[in-house]
Amino acid sequence: MQALIIKEVRGFAGSLIGHVTAVVFLLLTGLFLWVFPDNLLDLGYADLAPLFQLAPWVFLFLVPAVTMRSFSEERRNGTIELLLTRPLSEGAIVGAKYIAAVVLVAAALLPTLVYVWSVMELAVPEGNIDRGGTWGSYLGLLMLGSCFAAVGVFASSLTDSQIVAFLIAVLLCFLLFMGPDLVASFDAFGAWEGPIKSMGIQAHYRSISRGVVDLRDVLYFAGVATIFLLATRTVLQSRRW
Repeated sequence: MQALIIKEVRGFAGSLIGHVTAVVFLLLTGLFLWVFPDNLLDLGYADLAPLFQLAPWVFLFLVPAVTMRSFSEERRNGTIELLLTRPLSEGAIVGAKYIAAVVLVAAALLPTLVYVWSVMELAVPEGNIDRGGTWGSYLGLLMLGSCFAAVGVFASSLTDSQIVAFLIAVLLCFLLFMGPDLVASFDAFGAWEGPIKSMGIQAHYRSISRGVVDLRDVLYFAGVATIFLLATRTVLQSRRW
């Protein structure tokens, strides 16, 4: 399993799309944080909120780009059967692909710690930032990315086309992130607005971003990821039926 994780990480890190997605993520977050209107310097106070508001939308496309090759490439190259004959269960194979995707998501987040250091240096007095909210937001981003990774791996198991896998993953991630909020915005649901919103990723991401880690939010993210990983395993097992 460890060898498969390393293979997946190396395969993506060594590909052109791997470098492009990482550069695009850092470029977009950097521009919105320091260059575009309403950036940190214009606002005049040490707050990384613009980063954490933008990052989920970038992840909506970045994570599917990371995961789209997970099984699609194996199916297209005809190596999926060889992979399934290894002394690993379908669950272990899915888990390895998923862990590799989460490692890559975490690696994309690491360079943004430079932004945290920069804001702490610019703050008056120095270091005066909301550390609880900042680290909570990073934890929320990592959990959100983990959920998107599970969705992306599932989408990749459905088709041998990386583009189709990417589009399916983006659609599913968008529905999970914004779908409940859009449904709850209809007046017809009235008192059900709160419970409906709580079904979406965005509500739980916002909750963790406040700096308070609620067990319900952690269980929600873990539950969503588990559902899609089990669905992926079922798709792989169906090839034996």
